[in-house]
Amino acid sequence: MANGEIKTTFDDGKVIISNQADAETFRQIGFGTKLDDKPDLSLSSWEALYLLSSKRIMVIDSETEEDLNFQSLFEKFRSEDDDIWTKYLVYRDLRRRGYVVREGTGWEITFRVYSRGSYGKKAAKYLIFITCEGNSVPIDKIREVLHLVQGMKKELIVAVMDRRGDIVYYQLTTLNI
Repeated sequence: MANGEIKTTFDDGKVIISNQADAETFRQIGFGTKLDDKPDLSLSSWEALYLLSSKRIMVIDSETEEDLNFQSLFEKFRSEDDDIWTKYLVYRDLRRRGYVVREGTGWEITFRVYSRGSYGKKAAKYLIFITCEGNSVPIDKIREVLHLVQGMKKELIVAVMDRRGDIVYYQLTTLNI
C-alpha cells in the first residue's frame, strides 16, 4: 500500500471502505454513504474515481484480488453508467474548487453542493444539472427542474461540459418564456 492510501474493495459494482476508522474519517469530510447496519462506507463511482486518481485510496477487486488502476475501475463503472466520465469530471472540478459534493436528489439533479465550510452544519445550497455542449435539452425540462429546485429553496446550477472537458457553470434563477 502506498503512502496515505486507504485500502478499499470493489465488490458487486461498489467500492467499499471496511475499516471503521477510515470510513468515519471519509464520511465526516463528505465522502460515501454508510451501509445500513454496518460501519462500512460505500463510495459512489465518481467519489471512488476521484479518490483513486488523487491517490487517497487503493481499490482491490474482491473477485480477482487485483489492485485496480483508474482505467480498469473506470471501465467497470462505465459498463453501468454511460455518463460516468462527465459526472466524474464535474465532480472532480467542484471538489478541486473546495466544495463538498454529494449525490443528487433525482429529477435530473446529479449533485448537491454545499457552500464551503457548511457540510454537516447546513443543507446543500446548490443543485447541479449537468449537460454537454451539443446536447439539446428541452426548455420544458429545464423549467420543470428549476421549478422543483426553487420549491426546495435551493439554487440551480447548470454545468455545461464542452468537447474538451472544460466546464462552465450557469446559475438559473428565473425563466421567463
